[in-house]
Amino acid sequence: MSTPAPEVTPGQRVLVLNGPNLGRLGSREPDVYGSTSYAGLVARCAELGRELGLAVEVRETNDEGEMIRWLHEAADGKLPVVINPGAFTHYSYAMRDAAAQRTAPLIEVHISNPHAREEFRHTSVISAVASGTIAGFGLGSYELALRSLVSG
Repeated sequence: MSTPAPEVTPGQRVLVLNGPNLGRLGSREPDVYGSTSYAGLVARCAELGRELGLAVEVRETNDEGEMIRWLHEAADGKLPVVINPGAFTHYSYAMRDAAAQRTAPLIEVHISNPHAREEFRHTSVISAVASGTIAGFGLGSYELALRSLVSG
């Protein structure tokens, strides 16, 4: 995307959007995704958001249409987004088109490193329209993304 995104301001509302199966954190393949529950991820993001002066709202859905509506909400509200699209990463052109409408930074995150996994995970249709991508740092990927929003 060639249009520069506006800077994130103190107190800014930030959406942390999670795609399919991320609500199963802690029980889903803990050797890949860790043992922290989804509730633990929500708490961690909210706490870091407070430290950084951001109003972080964490959401999760298994529904592609709902994720697209959230991306539209973010674009309309000029809200920064941290997004873990889950499996939608690899094939949802509808989500890619919604993400391309962003009006603020959008950072794609992944808990694992998709390039170190199955070949179908090596392609992201979201990356080309994201401000950046952070992957492979466990739940720390979310922390790095939130910190990058305030550091520019």
